[in-house]
Amino acid sequence: MSIKDVLNEDMKRALKEGQKERLSVIRMARAAIVNEEKDRMHELSDEEVIEVLSREVKKRRDAKEEYERLGRRDVAEELEREINILLSYLPQQLTEEELEEIVRQTIFEVGANSIKDMGRVMSAVLPRVKGRADGRAVNAIVKKLLQ
Repeated sequence: MSIKDVLNEDMKRALKEGQKERLSVIRMARAAIVNEEKDRMHELSDEEVIEVLSREVKKRRDAKEEYERLGRRDVAEELEREINILLSYLPQQLTEEELEEIVRQTIFEVGANSIKDMGRVMSAVLPRVKGRADGRAVNAIVKKLLQ
């Protein structure tokens, strides 16, 4: 069953069970997927759907940080709940230890030895962890290991 099919089934279930917040998030995700399909002019594969959902999670994380900075804890908590709902449709996220191991291995493979090689390392790591790790987390680990 594709991710889009799972979203459709979960939307129906949320509607029947009166889960308004979950329903709202699923509808938003489906709308983002449909918009992307219109832009690309083809039906999205599961990998492309994961890209769209990851982008939606990133938007919410950025907004959550901003609301926390502004002291709007209520909105930040709502965004955190939305993030958790979206994450349930993405592949299992990597732990920090797993991510660090992938970065170490990549640094060795590309022969990086200073912060100047960060671009090469990032471009090699990101495809490996696509949809399973946040780019900011990857960036922080790469910086830490190259210094």
